[in-house]
Amino acid sequence: MKHLKKIFILLFLGITALNYSQVTPTITPTAPVNNSGLQLSLRAGYDIPLFKNNTPYIDYKGGLELGTSLNYYWTWFGLGVDFDYINNGSKSTYPLTNLVTTSGIPLTNFTLQENKITRMFYGIGPDFRYLSNNNRFQAELNTRVGLASIKGGRVELRETSTSANQLLNFHAGYDLTSVLSAKAQLRFTYFFTRSLGFHVGGYYLKHFKGTELVDPTLGISAGYQTLNQTLQSSEILVGNNLTSRVAPCDCDLASIGIFAGITFKFNNTPKAKCMECVKCTVCGKTHALPMCACTTCGCKVSITARDKYTKEILPDTDIVLVNGAGQTANSGKTNGFGVVVFDNVKPDNYSIKGSLNSVNLIDGFITITDFNNCQANNGIISKEILYGDRNFIIKGRAFECNTTVPIAGINVTLENKDLATKKTTMTDAQGNFLLQLPETGVFDLYGRKENYFSQIVQVSASDYSRDKNLYVKLEMCAEKVDCGKALNLKNILFDLDKYFIKDIAKTELNRLVRFMQDNPSVKVEVGSHTDCRSSFAYNQTLSQNRANASVDYVVSQGIERSRITGKGYGKTVLLNECADGVNCTEAQHSINRRTEMKVICPPKN
Repeated sequence: MKHLKKIFILLFLGITALNYSQVTPTITPTAPVNNSGLQLSLRAGYDIPLFKNNTPYIDYKGGLELGTSLNYYWTWFGLGVDFDYINNGSKSTYPLTNLVTTSGIPLTNFTLQENKITRMFYGIGPDFRYLSNNNRFQAELNTRVGLASIKGGRVELRETSTSANQLLNFHAGYDLTSVLSAKAQLRFTYFFTRSLGFHVGGYYLKHFKGTELVDPTLGISAGYQTLNQTLQSSEILVGNNLTSRVAPCDCDLASIGIFAGITFKFNNTPKAKCMECVKCTVCGKTHALPMCACTTCGCKVSITARDKYTKEILPDTDIVLVNGAGQTANSGKTNGFGVVVFDNVKPDNYSIKGSLNSVNLIDGFITITDFNNCQANNGIISKEILYGDRNFIIKGRAFECNTTVPIAGINVTLENKDLATKKTTMTDAQGNFLLQLPETGVFDLYGRKENYFSQIVQVSASDYSRDKNLYVKLEMCAEKVDCGKALNLKNILFDLDKYFIKDIAKTELNRLVRFMQDNPSVKVEVGSHTDCRSSFAYNQTLSQNRANASVDYVVSQGIERSRITGKGYGKTVLLNECADGVNCTEAQHSINRRTEMKVICPPKN
């Protein structure tokens, strides 16, 4: 297309000549990483028109957007050209049911023409970008001013039920070239390699003075027949007067859109150049150009930590470079993209060691050959180090129950008594923690902290596949315990008129046992409550027996009887209005049937 020719004319705008550094025979620096260069982007997206041209019975629909961008960046600033092809639909919204003429003749047959609107925009303007330290992520603001063509959009609705062949709804559309236009665009790109990336983004495009066509036969640019609702029925009267616009509207047209695509990057990176070759002090050889820089300059080393099985990147992984003498040369922690970068690493044979949550990764290696080749790779040596452990990693968070408040410094335990496995860790200030989860088995996850009553989360490793998942995301909560404050013990259920401890109740009572083991100075009261049904004496006796049964079970698990008491409250402490004589549902009564625990406050001096 002719518009593409204009794009390619601007292809080499802004490209500047790059001078190679001249060095002395004894100082031979490596090639710097140069982020200047050309970028070509191809995209496809969806465009949403924002046309306001006073056509009440015509809508404009979203459609395909195809585009390309050519940008040249020096550092954070650049210059670029854009081309966009956009295809939007036009749709008549004039009602076609229950229409009658003023003479009472129903209108049932119609002819309708709805032409699409095609727009092509080409523009030029400055670019601004942010580029991450590892050159993987790029955020751009592209601004463009240019010209556009706008064609199509004719809408014509006629009735053919009568001989009048009356025009009901009309817009002549557009046939414009060289319309002044402006565009602002945000784009985010992730580069998988040095030269290939994937991007997503959005834009706002505005055309100034989009003058409509005037139909030469009708003599108008837009119009529609007025409609009136009758009082006696749902019929709509079609008037005989055409509300029309003779003079074309010079209305601004705009649209917004989203897109995704690929970006090709062509960096202008000068190769290292030496005045003369010298003997390398590490390998003992005299290198041909440009490798003689090994005597004075190092290379940038980029290390990516990944899981061996899922290929997930591993943030917060400790990485250490150990040189040929067994000394630590560099150390650091991977960022959110699983990457750590060490600058100016001197040539040597290195081993790469990593550790994630106290588990060592499989060692990687850097050799002298890698340093000799790094000049051809922008002065960068890229390596991967793999996490090969078959255990899962629980990535968890602890917080106070029924809140979003994190619990810092709570000792989190993962335990399987059958396998005699127990692992512990401490939460950080945000309540986050990491624990290794074996590939098989069912485990209890709980927390220990003074004055906190932790829930127990059961984790089954069989619910996950190590070949698909490394991280298992879990949340656990604990209730803040204040002396005298009652906490509900869930699932302490009894059969009718019985006080035998069922297996379902033992899980919750075990939680109380663990709390008392973790807080050896605490004394606890277990209180049992009934609903209002039956007599006061019956409920008092039944609740006391149930409280005693709960106490007996806790004592059977190794808690001294002097530290726990049971009290039956019967129906004296109801949580709702369901007292004697009040008609309540079973669900309302169940709220009052409960077992609670509270820490007994120490006597005041």
